[in-house]
Amino acid sequence: MSRRTISTLRDGDSVDEVFLATDKQLRNNRNGQSFIQVTIQDRSGNLTGRVWNAGEALFRTFEIGEYIRVKGKAQLFQGALQLIVNNIEKIDSSGVNLADFLPRTEQDITKLFERLRGYLMKLTNPYLKSLAQCYLMDDKFVAAFCQAPAGVKVHHAYVGGLLEHVTTMMDVADRILPFYPDVNRDLLMIGVFLHDTGKIRELTYESAFNYSDEGQLLGHMNIGIEMLKHYEGQVKSLLGENMPEDLSVRLKHMIISHHGTAEFGSPKIPMTPEAVALHAIDSLDSRIHITVREIKDDVISNSNWTPYNAALQRKLYKGPKPKNGTPAQEDED
Repeated sequence: MSRRTISTLRDGDSVDEVFLATDKQLRNNRNGQSFIQVTIQDRSGNLTGRVWNAGEALFRTFEIGEYIRVKGKAQLFQGALQLIVNNIEKIDSSGVNLADFLPRTEQDITKLFERLRGYLMKLTNPYLKSLAQCYLMDDKFVAAFCQAPAGVKVHHAYVGGLLEHVTTMMDVADRILPFYPDVNRDLLMIGVFLHDTGKIRELTYESAFNYSDEGQLLGHMNIGIEMLKHYEGQVKSLLGENMPEDLSVRLKHMIISHHGTAEFGSPKIPMTPEAVALHAIDSLDSRIHITVREIKDDVISNSNWTPYNAALQRKLYKGPKPKNGTPAQEDED
């Protein structure tokens, strides 16, 4: 019997399924009574559940990243679907199919990677092309890069999400570069490739998506620069000479400035044409992805507006969608 996925749930539906627990909190309501708030996930998405009048004893029976059987009822509340949980039971994960619980890119990972590799192999600067080859010759790096999500929750938060995000950014860069001849093509393309490489160690993604200890303490920009230093050390074995210092500094600057401002995690603002372009393309892809996915996922409410999105700091208008094509011309008298 096929399992009922989160994306198919509607208001009033009964639920009795196994899910991955990705977050849990023990809270108190206005009357001081304790309840458990749990986030559950399967390959189709995630959902917040609440167990009313539940305390420490039940809270300690399962951990984040474990699989739980959940019984309850879906309920629409303030335009968003939630789950009122009657019972939670931790289950043995030995019989669990991980593919049922980890969301995955809808695109073909092999084709995405080949497209990305194609861009990197077209680099003409010998140092930058050799640097790219050093990354791509590392099978462990490639496997992690193709598996990792781009984030835990906000954007491209699914298996293959990092690869999809970076490859799409390279597609965008490839198309806009002819309009900006003063932006160095090789620097921008490899900067796009490098900017989020630290996420393969910042995040954990074997089961529930979360932050590693290293990721919590250092962040993906610092990890990315550490990785860059490692692979730069291998360039000499291919070319017989070290990476020029100016190129190295420019690459590091692109990594640490790609979030744009200190408010969003960058210790330096973009200060080269390539760094400015990288930040703009990164923001474009992530924000459009969040917007489109938020609208697509909000299939529950009859409202023309989604619930408030904290990442975008706004509600989103859902429709009706404009039709493609040119408007019909009025008949002339």
